[in-house]
Amino acid sequence: MTLFGVLGITTPWLLLSLLALPILWVILRAVPPAPVRRKFPGVVLLLGLKDDEQVTDRTPWWLLLLRMLAVAAVIFGLSGPILNPEPKTEAAGDAPLLVIMDASWASATDWRARMVTLDGLLTQAGREGRTVALLRLTNPEPVQFNSADVLRSRLTGVQPEPWQPGKADMQRAMAALPEGEFDSFWMSDGLARDTRAPLLQVLESRGTLKVFENARTLFALGPATLEDGHLAMTLHRLRAGPEATVTLAGHGKDPAGNPALLFESEVTFEDQALIAETKLSLPAELRARISRFEIQGTRSAGAVTLPDDSLRRREIALIAGRGGSEGLQLLDPLHYLNKALAPTTDILNGSLEDVLPANPDVIVLADVATLSPSEEFAVLEWLAQGGLLLRFAGPRLAASDISRTDEDPLMPVRLRAGGRTVGGAMSWGEPKTLAPFASDSPFAGLNVLDEITVHSQVIAQPDPALADRVIAQLSDGTPLVTRKSVGQGQVVLVHVTANAEWSNLPISGLFVQMLERLSISSSVGVSEDQNLEGTTWQPLSVLDAFGKLRGADTLPGVDGLVLAQAVLSADLRPGLYQGEDRTLARNVIAADPQLQPMVWPSEVSVLGLNRPRETPLGGWFLAAAICLLLADIIASLALSGRLLGARAAMAILLLAGLPIDGNAQTTDEQLAIAATSEVVFAHVLTGDDKLDQLAGAAMRGLSDTLFYRTSVEPALPMAVNLEEDELAFFPFLYWPISANQAIPSDAAYAKLNTYLRSGGMILFDTRDADIAGFGATTANGRKLQALAAQLDIPPLEPIPQDHVLTRTFYLLQDFPGRYVGRDVWVEAAPPDAKLVEGMPFRNLNDNVTPVVIGGNDWASAWAVDETGLPIVPLGRGFTGERQREIANRFGVNLVMHVLTGNYKSDQVHIPALLDRLGQ
Repeated sequence: MTLFGVLGITTPWLLLSLLALPILWVILRAVPPAPVRRKFPGVVLLLGLKDDEQVTDRTPWWLLLLRMLAVAAVIFGLSGPILNPEPKTEAAGDAPLLVIMDASWASATDWRARMVTLDGLLTQAGREGRTVALLRLTNPEPVQFNSADVLRSRLTGVQPEPWQPGKADMQRAMAALPEGEFDSFWMSDGLARDTRAPLLQVLESRGTLKVFENARTLFALGPATLEDGHLAMTLHRLRAGPEATVTLAGHGKDPAGNPALLFESEVTFEDQALIAETKLSLPAELRARISRFEIQGTRSAGAVTLPDDSLRRREIALIAGRGGSEGLQLLDPLHYLNKALAPTTDILNGSLEDVLPANPDVIVLADVATLSPSEEFAVLEWLAQGGLLLRFAGPRLAASDISRTDEDPLMPVRLRAGGRTVGGAMSWGEPKTLAPFASDSPFAGLNVLDEITVHSQVIAQPDPALADRVIAQLSDGTPLVTRKSVGQGQVVLVHVTANAEWSNLPISGLFVQMLERLSISSSVGVSEDQNLEGTTWQPLSVLDAFGKLRGADTLPGVDGLVLAQAVLSADLRPGLYQGEDRTLARNVIAADPQLQPMVWPSEVSVLGLNRPRETPLGGWFLAAAICLLLADIIASLALSGRLLGARAAMAILLLAGLPIDGNAQTTDEQLAIAATSEVVFAHVLTGDDKLDQLAGAAMRGLSDTLFYRTSVEPALPMAVNLEEDELAFFPFLYWPISANQAIPSDAAYAKLNTYLRSGGMILFDTRDADIAGFGATTANGRKLQALAAQLDIPPLEPIPQDHVLTRTFYLLQDFPGRYVGRDVWVEAAPPDAKLVEGMPFRNLNDNVTPVVIGGNDWASAWAVDETGLPIVPLGRGFTGERQREIANRFGVNLVMHVLTGNYKSDQVHIPALLDRLGQ
């Protein structure tokens, strides 16, 4: 290949043909254009005369130049021009070429650029006649050199892996290297690893080595942890740089079980900082629904972290030493605890013997003074495994001798006898308020209100370790909450009662926040190695290199010690693993990842990945030659006088390939023919592209359901513009409501009213049943009121149980879409429609309700793609599919009602309906 700057020529000898262009110029210059024939009677006088000297006319210079350019374009096109060709390799001769790819999770972010670079290397090797082989370090296989075309055909299955090459992988890679000399191109992921050195030394000894590495920084996300009630996240970047901001997102499921984005938060890396930390304050219910955290815009498993049971919904056992007075629920020691914990935790009730086998996260003892030896032993074993024992004081605890002289194993401090009470020997005079929480307290950051007061409490005995165990105190320094560690667990004592008997703390919002912080503190990450020994963990789902979750049904179980200690590999993939009673996550980035950029030896040439892509230009030059020749034909015809008026315009249009407008039918006529040839359903365009696409898919899904289940065979649905399109062609319109859609014009309202009066039906769907009841309580509801203000709509009522819509095709009682439970409104029944004895249904009128109004988002339930698969997931498992089936049945009933009216109310159908109803 010959290079001319950024332009390369594969067959440069063909350019010698350009030297013949001057000769061709002379030859063409001597050829005259075709003569122009004109009838002139005087020419008869010249017949028989001869001219001894003949002078040849000349072809215009611009036409010759046009022809020269066309010939030159053909020559350049056949010579194989290439823009931005790959530079010729420095290896001597035809040595084989080995391409090494780290193919780790760090390569996934720019995998497309790596494949483009690899394609350029294969193209260059093919031109040079060199054999090529590929070696992926995350999955080494024996190296076999083949032609570049053979290797290119196998690139489809080449993907990165969600782990880094380990020591064993590098040893297998060196064992897979062939004998003899070869050149190497190493596509590095940019991460420093000690295992590179031996392989690097071997490759340099076999031939020339070049490294391709992306200079862009790499972002990674550490595991999520809980610190004092906040969600703590640590972000890393590979190389220091200027201040940068990334978006951290949490994904999970909404209350209906549908995938949703639950939160977004911007995190900023300071100038030259490699680590950025953030703390998020999220409600426990929201936190428990998060299934993955990720750095948006980064396609890498290293930018994704999966939470395990450390963020799940807690199981808390509540046990009281005494019950509340009969009929006085507010005096029950567990009343306020139930109210505070029920929304965010699973409550377990029963005795200690009943709840301990369930291994709860937290056990709450409200005014329980003493435990039996067997109970104490069982609780201590449970604490050693990471549980949290939360104790509240009360009259029983204050009157007992527990933890007086010696500290009880299940108490964080020693207690004074009698406690501290207003009016006693140690009367305060005035109730005390809470002091601000210390920075090292789990309650740090919570707002302390002056309205919270304490009247009585149990007092901690002075002790050298007391100061370290106080996590909350009163304004006079008296301990209010104390804590100590027992094994991996904790024992916490609140020195007041769990009800409002000694303090108004339990009836405050601060009480809920403090309980939330305390229940969080019971969470632990990956268990200690000794706790995992001898256990087997089944993978539930695993991450690929791009950060997407894949099923793990075919993967074998993993030993507990391997799960805790081994590095990620093909035998231990990042993902979620299920044990007997909990779930653990192995993420790509550990708590201390130690990410460092690779520093290559000075003698190794390092090239970037972001280089201009090699582009063949031969086709473009040949296409330009064809265009020039077409222009030459037109010019030659013009000079000969054969292009005149309309003929010239027609020829130009034909040569340009432009369509010629004939007597085609107008758009309105085409719409009328398409809409009336078969049954066609339509949806109203709202101006929201995403919503309009969903509505179109819903009409397609409803049409398919009718086609397969009924005698109705609809054609493809259409979208209608209320301002431009005729509505009379469609028996049924679906109108999804969005808050931002425009109000139709008066002319459009006139068409709509005519449509409703002539037997058409419109299904209005506000799609807000998940957040509001029917009415103007949402933006979509208010928009529906504004849209319907000028429509001629009759009085409405919720669908009664004996309405014809409940039995036109299927017998239905509910009308769900994506959501369930919202009233559906139809035209109200006549005042004289009464139930007749002996008939299960009222004798309703024969009219079709012109409007149906609801908010259950039927479009999401009906919508299917081109292959017939649902687009929007509903609920979970069989329940969700059953809900979609009922939604489809409602759609069938709706259309059958539109097409057949109220014929189901006829007496002739009563016996069949009675038989179906079992009456």
